[in-house]
Amino acid sequence: NELTTGMLESSISQYESLEGTDLEEAALRNVAYFAVAAKALGLTVNIPKDADVLASQEIALMESKAPMEISPIWAMGDEANEDLLLEDYSQYTPRGHYTLSPALEKYFKAMMWYGRLTFRLKSTVETQRALLMIQAMRTAQTSSGKSATELWQNIYDPTVFIVGKADDLSFKEYGVLSDQIFGATPDLISFADNERMDTFFEAAKNLPPPQVNSMWVYIDQDRDDATQGFRFMGQRFTLDQYVFGQLIFRNVGTLDEPRALPKGLDLLAAMGSDEAYYLLEQMGETKYENFDTQFTKVKAEVASFGLDSWTQNLYWGWLYSMQPIFAVKGPQYPAFMQNQAWLHKDMATALSTWTELKHDTILYSKQVMAEMGGGSEDEPPQGYVEPNPEAFARLLALAQMTHSGLEDRGLLDDTTRGNLDNLIDELQFLLEISLKELNGITISDEDYWRIQYFGGWLEAMTIAAADPPADDVGHNYLEDQKSALVADVASGYGYALEEGVGYPTPILVVSPLAPYHLTLGAVFTYYEFIVPANERLTDEVWREMLETGNAPEMPEWTKSYIIP
Repeated sequence: NELTTGMLESSISQYESLEGTDLEEAALRNVAYFAVAAKALGLTVNIPKDADVLASQEIALMESKAPMEISPIWAMGDEANEDLLLEDYSQYTPRGHYTLSPALEKYFKAMMWYGRLTFRLKSTVETQRALLMIQAMRTAQTSSGKSATELWQNIYDPTVFIVGKADDLSFKEYGVLSDQIFGATPDLISFADNERMDTFFEAAKNLPPPQVNSMWVYIDQDRDDATQGFRFMGQRFTLDQYVFGQLIFRNVGTLDEPRALPKGLDLLAAMGSDEAYYLLEQMGETKYENFDTQFTKVKAEVASFGLDSWTQNLYWGWLYSMQPIFAVKGPQYPAFMQNQAWLHKDMATALSTWTELKHDTILYSKQVMAEMGGGSEDEPPQGYVEPNPEAFARLLALAQMTHSGLEDRGLLDDTTRGNLDNLIDELQFLLEISLKELNGITISDEDYWRIQYFGGWLEAMTIAAADPPADDVGHNYLEDQKSALVADVASGYGYALEEGVGYPTPILVVSPLAPYHLTLGAVFTYYEFIVPANERLTDEVWREMLETGNAPEMPEWTKSYIIP
């Protein structure tokens, strides 16, 4: 709220100083831009009537959930059709854990607005607006006394560690060029100087365009030219979205037969899974023109990444920890892990944990977890840990990276520190047990008891990790910890691709350790389906679909290990 209020007030001040100049309209539309965020946050605004009309039109479009409409603030009235900025207003439907309270829903809409709208470099007015915005950030007065730039950094920098850097240009890149060309404290009207603006355009064209396109672009437009520009709080570059972008139209398919949406299997195949590619082939996904050329390219790119790339932030680290899960298991593993059914189970597990990543929260429900185990005090039940030491090692490294990264940034409170310490300790234990199992080392009774109580540990961690609702700070909120969740991961041609995790299903495995016995565990249930873009699902709707028997079928390939 403070950042938005400060930027709105600074933009109003700019508008008042620029009335009657060539920059009046640009300044007015910046007022409208920040007024949209303010209205989305539920703040009262007092702005010029023309700006208020534009902002209200944008809010109405958000509420309409229209998949493709012209942005009123961006429409100047004299553009060619191909230069009008089309926005997907269905993206403003709050989803994920942002549906848990009105405050989170408001935050979701405002941040989506800040993250999606591009001030395109090809447009003089939009670039002037971006340059005005940079100066507004530097001069804005906020209620806490902090600069708007500092508040922006406080939001942006921690999320770089968690998710990654913005895929679009920000005030950092534009600010440096602006200082070089217009000076560190320019007269605002200098942004109307055609000669210096031309110099800025030439310099800015050398800055990188976005690697992932999230905008409507016509087929006859140059994509880089149409998408390069400034975003106030741009959305982040992620590997999965890059892979998807490389394997859909216009990169794959034709105008008559476009590949409009990707598959979750695209990601696993690009990360090295031959079985994922085989399944895509069986589903007819590889038949699209240029698929194999693009797939070969992107698979080679992913294969070239070193450890420094995979550990650049927590998001990439999560993807890195997935790789050993869906890798083919060799003769050093138990026989039950070496067949196609188990491989498909592992692939569904990887896609489910990736869906959780996209959902951006940890969601395990208390009621679906195992209870604290009982048993004889003398003879502990001989439980079994699925022996995948590489996966446990990478998860352990990710947990340690999270701990140190949050600690270094002053973001680690006592509760989170305790939770991470517990997680690190448990992952170290699971790593040690899996190595013992693979190497035939005797497992002690003490270790067997700890395996027996894993369900209780998981339940305790679930409770500890739950956030309290805004109106009840004394009780952790378990509703958001249910395992069933859904996330839309791609959009195209008026539709959205949904990735869903259902409720866990039991799995029976004969332990390979003598004396042989049947063990009971749980596995993810994974779903993938398409919905109209204006009907993007929330977790609440998805859970109701599951609980009323109205969920779509799981992918055909999961039938190799799931009995109806």
